[in-house]
Amino acid sequence: MKIVKEFKDFASKGNVVDMAIGIIIGAAFGKIVSSLVADVIMPPIGLLIGGVTFTDIVIPLRDAFKDPVTGKMTAAVVLKLGSFLQTLFDFILIALSVFLLLKAMMKVNKKKEEVKPPSKEEILLAEIRDILKSQNVTN
Repeated sequence: MKIVKEFKDFASKGNVVDMAIGIIIGAAFGKIVSSLVADVIMPPIGLLIGGVTFTDIVIPLRDAFKDPVTGKMTAAVVLKLGSFLQTLFDFILIALSVFLLLKAMMKVNKKKEEVKPPSKEEILLAEIRDILKSQNVTN
């Protein structure tokens, strides 16, 4: 029962819940970006390179053939270069989106910190500093 209690304490902490929410939102965001790449960005690029759908771009390594002894069909072996490129574009767009989002959040947080008025201790220390400077100038 101690393990159950420890797990309950662990799972109920804010960091774990925040992480779970982030993962769920991240997965949904990834689907949106994948759709953006596959359905909006790649078709015009494919049109520009000759009407090719990127997922159709393959490099055949071996054609399909029928085994003369067993009579079974052996599947073709291909490098799915188009699918890889599409996944690469997905990754780049997701990474760029996350970077821009974090950059915007950092900018907002920086503005919040800059607006913060000085505390009473800071004002008092500034006054002491000014007094000490004035004493050093006259001496």
